[in-house]
Amino acid sequence: MKKVCSPREASDNFRWFLDAAQRGNAYAQFNLGRMFKSGDGIARDEAQAFHWMAKAARQGLAYAQNQLGAMYYYGRGTGPDDDLAVHWFRLAARQGEASAQQNLGQMYRKGRGIPRCDELAFAWFCRAAEQGLASAQTLTGECHAEGRGVPRNYPLALAWYRKAALQNDPHAQLRLGLMYKHGCGVARNETQAAAWFRQSAMQDVAAAQRLVGVAYAEGLGVPCDPPRALLWTMRAAEQDDADAQFNLALMLSLGKGVQRDHDLALVWYQRAAEAGHALAQYNLGGMYAIGRGVDRDDRRALEWYRLAAEQGAASAQFNLAVMYANGHGVMRDDTLAALWYRSAAEQGDAPAQNNLGVMYANGLGVERDDIQAVDWYAKAAEQGHALAQFNLGGMYSAGRGVARDAQKSFMWLTLSAQAGDIAAISNRRRMTLVMTPQSVRAAKEAARRWLRAHPEAQPARARALD
Repeated sequence: MKKVCSPREASDNFRWFLDAAQRGNAYAQFNLGRMFKSGDGIARDEAQAFHWMAKAARQGLAYAQNQLGAMYYYGRGTGPDDDLAVHWFRLAARQGEASAQQNLGQMYRKGRGIPRCDELAFAWFCRAAEQGLASAQTLTGECHAEGRGVPRNYPLALAWYRKAALQNDPHAQLRLGLMYKHGCGVARNETQAAAWFRQSAMQDVAAAQRLVGVAYAEGLGVPCDPPRALLWTMRAAEQDDADAQFNLALMLSLGKGVQRDHDLALVWYQRAAEAGHALAQYNLGGMYAIGRGVDRDDRRALEWYRLAAEQGAASAQFNLAVMYANGHGVMRDDTLAALWYRSAAEQGDAPAQNNLGVMYANGLGVERDDIQAVDWYAKAAEQGHALAQFNLGGMYSAGRGVARDAQKSFMWLTLSAQAGDIAAISNRRRMTLVMTPQSVRAAKEAARRWLRAHPEAQPARARALD
């Protein structure tokens, strides 16, 4: 523990360093600069800190050169200047000052004051890491894990993360836990992952606290413990970790590990949504849309859905399209509805693919195009979407956008009917009155083949039909 100096001792130290510094002692100048920088025993004065640190740096003291580089980087006691920051970091790094080597590597990685170069960043990180600097070891591990400036090599990443983690570097502990969680360079081990996450979390790393919360919530590497999951998730959320805020809101909304509280869930969804979390924006839109935890407000729902949609959230894009198509919270606009249906449909969202097919089939917001309608119905139908299967069956029956084919129509109606679509059941019965028994049997066999090829769709089948 650092000894706390009395006011008299601090004053004596200051006078001693000031006298030595004025006589040109570089170490005294450096220590005087540190005192002014931290306010240790004297009033904090960044301008004076810069003055004395610069004097020490010009005498070649590597520690002072690194500190001076940092002051230029952050603009403390002087205007920010990346070029001069690089200059002083380089002088110190060449003298073997590990922190300066790491800092110079960061300048190369970020392209500040110097052209960006991942290879040179990696080289300087390595030099600092080999001197035992834990944070540089973590950065070296990152380079190996991400293939930055060096070919990706998970075993080497793991080795560097472990070196830093054993020095209690919290970011290395987090990354080491992620390596165990995802089985990168080591056999997947949730127990080891949770252990390293916990060590990092104890040092207040928000992402690690969130992952400990997830581990306790899902019983990954630790016994399932909802109250502990809530505690760790809350600690991360209070540090403004948006993913943790979303997780906490979800726990409150569903009553997982805590009494269900839609009002409080709304608060945490709002915080995460305002931080740009797309799923939180989507869920917040849903709460406004149905009036859960807040008065129903279609306009606010639309606003949050739009923000999530603009980030590429397919479900939000679909809901936004529905609101434009029905004029909820906004003037009805079929063109925008079709646009957002397409955005979601192109991401593979089956309801959006079906609805986009409807837009093409009816010329809503787009030029009527039966071929496009069939294409989008087919994409959704192949995912097991019952209404799309019904619609596709109708297109085959009517010969719209595709050659008329009663057998294929019957097959798609059968699949839709098995999923419980009432209209499909009715239409299928009518078709049996006009089709030959051979065609009906062939269509049923085609439906069975489809189901065998799409086992993921079978749990949704509500009934078996003859």
